Amino acid sequence: MATDNKFTELIKQWLDTPADERDYSVGALYLLKLSGNQIMYRNLMANPNRKAEFIEYNIRKYYNFRVQALTHAQVEEMQKQVDVIAQEHFSLEENNPAKDFKKGKRDDHDDLPDDIQALYVENLSIVQRMREVHLKLRSLSTEDSTCPDSERYPFLKELIELDKRLHSNWEQYDHYVGTQSEFPKEEKKATKTKKKTAKK
Repeated sequence: MATDNKFTELIKQWLDTPADERDYSVGALYLLKLSGNQIMYRNLMANPNRKAEFIEYNIRKYYNFRVQALTHAQVEEMQKQVDVIAQEHFSLEENNPAKDFKKGKRDDHDDLPDDIQALYVENLSIVQRMREVHLKLRSLSTEDSTCPDSERYPFLKELIELDKRLHSNWEQYDHYVGTQSEFPKEEKKATKTKKKTAKK
């Protein structure tokens, strides 16, 4: 697949070259590789520059198809990732998403620094957004069984990114351990009070 992608990139470079600077004999060779048509190749090589428009048109046609196929493969791969994400997050009853979410709350949540507490709050918003995006994706697929990749892609991309953010936040939240230099909230307040009193 990597070699195939490399060839697609070579085709793109050839198409991106200004028409008057292109090597049309190379174009004819690319067309041979793409079509496998030896007779056409021999005819083109008799005078490739005279067949410039024909070569460009056909190479572009093959290129567009190859890029579309690559994109489709990528979107299908993303769909597989989203199917796993959906199974993980949305297989439970969806009547009360907050109820199950609360199980992940730490016992010492109220004693954690504000920025760590914020990760938990943000994750609730992320899960709700993921549900919205997933529902849109599902309705899109239901409305049109031949839904184009270009329409599915933004939703798939957002779901995958949200899932990464969700896991990253949980990782920080679950494994946070305060350092010894940090005071508990009550001690911090007492220290601030002492400083104010000392200034007076």
